[in-house]
Formats: sequence, C-alpha cells, structure tokens
Amino acid sequence: MRRLFLAALMFGAATGAQAADMPDFLRGTLPAGPAPAVNWQGYYIGGQGSYGSASSKVTPSINSDLEGTFDSPLATRYPWKGLGTANSVSDGYGGFLGYNSQWDDIVIGVEANYLHSNYRALSTSTGAIINPVSLLATSTATSSASVNLTDFGSLRLRAGYALGCFLPYAFAGLGMGSQTVDRNVSASPPPNIPPLSSNTHTTLVYGYSAGAGVDVMLAGGLFVRAEYEYQRVTSAIETNINSGRLGIGYKF
Repeated sequence: MRRLFLAALMFGAATGAQAADMPDFLRGTLPAGPAPAVNWQGYYIGGQGSYGSASSKVTPSINSDLEGTFDSPLATRYPWKGLGTANSVSDGYGGFLGYNSQWDDIVIGVEANYLHSNYRALSTSTGAIINPVSLLATSTATSSASVNLTDFGSLRLRAGYALGCFLPYAFAGLGMGSQTVDRNVSASPPPNIPPLSSNTHTTLVYGYSAGAGVDVMLAGGLFVRAEYEYQRVTSAIETNINSGRLGIGYKF
C-alpha cells in the first residue's frame, strides 16, 4: 500500500513538471502578467471643433454718450431705455499642442489651446412716447450693443489618471482673445443736428478657462477627445462662455 502511494505521488509530480514546461497555448491559459499599459508620455498635436453659448453683461448705460448727441434743450427728449444681458450661441474650430509627463497612472501636462468662433451677443431696447389720444408713438428711440468674441487662445495645465486606453483629465488655464463691441442708437423723429449714432471698438481681452474631458487612445498614437470648457473673459464687458468640444490628435 505504501509503495502504491509513493508511486502515485512520484507520477503526479512528474506530470505537473511536464505540464509546466508546455507552451501557454497547449495548457489552455493566457500568458501571466497584466495587460500592457498605454503610454501617454510625450508631445501631441490635434484639431478640434466646438459648440457653445456666450453671455455678456452689457452695462445698461453703455450707449449714454451716443444718446446724449440726440437730446438738446430745443429738441425732442427721446425715451432711451437701458440695455441688458446679451446672449449668443456659436460653433467654432481650432487646434491644440501639448506635452504629457507620466508617472505610473498619473499624467501631468501643459497644453496650448486655440479656438476661432463667432460669438455675437446682441442686446437691444426700444422706448416710445405714446400719444394718449391717438395711441400712436410720437417719438421712439432704439439702442443696441453687440459683443463679438472671435478668437481665444489659452495655456492650460492638465492633470489626468490613465485607465487603460482612457485618460480622464481636468484642466485650468489663462488666455487672451479678440473682442469687438458694436454700438448703435437711432431715434424718430430724427434730431435737427446730425447725431453720433454708432461706434465700433476692437480690443484685446484677457480671461481664464477651466474644465474636464477624456482622451481615448485608438491605435498607435492616434487618439480622440471629448471635453467641456468654461471660459470667463474679463474686460469692460464681462463674457462667460460654456462650450463642448470634440477633437482628434496624435501623440508622438
């Protein structure tokens, strides 16, 4: 009985040693070890499209200088009304260029981001003096201001966490852009002297941005991106922009 037990034990040990020496595909198991991780470290470049909304806080009395050229002691006193917040929606396109540094699953980077858009937030108001007998307007005054933001570039700091082929991240940055403000006023009946009825001014504005997104590695260094961004442009007229973006890029 003892001899049979020893023989069975030696046979089992020999069979296990032979199985361990067999290739993985013959043993019917996958190779040991974790799946290879995606390498996010390095330079990258890409293009993007966006769609968003802008809200500009127009000062109610922004056109007071133009309105003052219509009124005089000997002329009609026009019923000017103040302006309010202006809103706009727009699509846009642009590009990005950056560098990632990776420590295990933590990815830290810096990115230059540019977007060309056509936000044109318009605020307008009309005042009228009504004749109580005829109920017709004896005098009307119209005032308007449009805030146009066309280009904005920013320098971002990014922080992300690699999850296989996914890289969710958050970012914050500072930037600058081009803003044009068009102001117009008109009145009926017109004054006796030619008034100053319009003004256009383009200026460089500054602001900051923040948001979050995810990069998805497809093959090689090719990846796609989806993100949300909040921008605040600080100037004489403050503008807040909320946009969604889709992009495609390549990591070298």
